[in-house]
Amino acid sequence: MCARSQPALRQAAERIQQQYNVRVLAEAFDVTDAGAVRDFVNSVVSRFGSADICVTNAGGPPAKGFLATNHDDWRKALDQNFLSTVYFAQEVIPHMQAKRWGRIITITSITTKQPVPDLVLSNAVRTAVIGLVKSLANEFGKDGILVNNVAPGYTATDRLKDLAKSRSAATQQSEQDIYNAWAMDSVLRRVAQPEEVADAIVWLASERASFITGQTILVDGGAYKGL
Repeated sequence: MCARSQPALRQAAERIQQQYNVRVLAEAFDVTDAGAVRDFVNSVVSRFGSADICVTNAGGPPAKGFLATNHDDWRKALDQNFLSTVYFAQEVIPHMQAKRWGRIITITSITTKQPVPDLVLSNAVRTAVIGLVKSLANEFGKDGILVNNVAPGYTATDRLKDLAKSRSAATQQSEQDIYNAWAMDSVLRRVAQPEEVADAIVWLASERASFITGQTILVDGGAYKGL
């Protein structure tokens, strides 16, 4: 496990160790640092013997309209949400090729299928991840490596709270009214729980999804209106 926040990471690692009685390697670093990603994957392989399943899930980018963005925002979004996935893929694929088995699962957003207002950075940059997923699936399927993407809809996370605050400040609506509107986007009339997104990831990482690659699985409660 890796994340930027050492306290939150340590807490999650301890909870997993206690609940499942497993070894956990948890390191805090910035995934936009290619060298740090390399060192982390090397630590994983040294500790556990291989790198079989890689799930990339960088947070952000921030909620903004197009004219509110600047060049630095775009560079950061590319580094954080696209290049971080490139860095992990470059490091884990050789290990997966050696075993002729592997799973790479990216986490993006419904924005890759249906752009969301005020999320122009996510709408644009996360779509690039889908191009990478399809390309890696095509190139490395012969090596037994499956590459897929999970695209959540509105999910009850800290990021959704930040987006609600941003929308509230811009529209003068209450944060609760904004949450209610998001819930109505789903045919299930609620936002997702993080565990529901996690279940899709676990399934893609398992042998039950052994003939699925290059796909985007929406976990959005039916919010996407396309065919």
